[in-house]
Amino acid sequence: MLQRTRNGRVKTVLVAGGAGFVGSHLCDALLARGDRVICVDSYITGSEDNVRPLINHPKFRLIEKDICHLFSLEEPLDQIYNLACAASPPQYQADPVHTMMTCVAGTGNLLSLAEQHRASLLQASTSEVYGDPVEHPQTEDYRGNVSCTGPRACYDEGKRAAEALCFDMLRAGKVDARVARIFNTYGPRMQPSDGRIISNLLVQAISGAPLTIFGSGDQTRSFCFVSDLVAGLIALMDVDPNPGVPVNLGNPGEFTINQLVDMVLAMMPSTSVVVHRPLPQDDPQRRRPDISRAKDLLGWQPTIPLAEGLRLTADWFIAAARPDGGFDGAKVTRRSNWRQGAKAGRTAIGV
Repeated sequence: MLQRTRNGRVKTVLVAGGAGFVGSHLCDALLARGDRVICVDSYITGSEDNVRPLINHPKFRLIEKDICHLFSLEEPLDQIYNLACAASPPQYQADPVHTMMTCVAGTGNLLSLAEQHRASLLQASTSEVYGDPVEHPQTEDYRGNVSCTGPRACYDEGKRAAEALCFDMLRAGKVDARVARIFNTYGPRMQPSDGRIISNLLVQAISGAPLTIFGSGDQTRSFCFVSDLVAGLIALMDVDPNPGVPVNLGNPGEFTINQLVDMVLAMMPSTSVVVHRPLPQDDPQRRRPDISRAKDLLGWQPTIPLAEGLRLTADWFIAAARPDGGFDGAKVTRRSNWRQGAKAGRTAIGV
């Protein structure tokens, strides 16, 4: 459905981090409904391969820019999605100072841009604000159990500070800011080397390398397919009135890492053996969202079960595999099997 402003102009939406894993899927969905999209990305963790099929789209514009540096736009702007931050521990710990500044200074810059244009802003926060939770499942009212000095603090505390900025600007009446707390998300376009558990296991199984489990494998996670998440992000941005509170977006299905490994091996038999490595510091033991608020306020809940999403994701990695054992995301076009399967899988985002 074509999205227009009150004066009849097609909406212009800025997606910071738009060449990343989630951001590129969001760009697809916004273009599919008729929005103009300005993708801003520094390529620190994003990839132009993710948006290459969009380069010649008449309503798509790509800007290489780090949001830590203030910038301006002359054209009207209606909405801003801030997804600009490394999201996996190996990536955000590689330059923790930049991670923190992306969360704080970068979010501050985008809030200033939103205020200038009177645009709505959606901040992609994270379940990491709950730390290693002592309450389970996690509701938005839970204040978390976060180490403010540990190796994950640059991301955990950075996102908490970004939330504070958003709600301060909202209370001051300066920006229509919304906050999504995103739980573990997976799907096509994940970077093979990003260190997330699903991409790790699939890449290892495809290449025949040992499947790595950190800790006992009894720790739990809840995995949301990327198209479900994008549908939730759009629903939160568009809902009226602004909820004025953070909203969990994730799949409440809870699985141990051992169960995930069994699913991967059952789906794609491999000669890989399972090896155990020490659990990283401050790694959460249990993680599961309470999505009651998203259901009530947005009418949103995920639709794609883990087994189906894993198959779609594995198909993408297999299609991207190179003979030398590496992976090439540019080999996978917009008409690849995973996209057709996702569309058939009851997604509601029009891509």
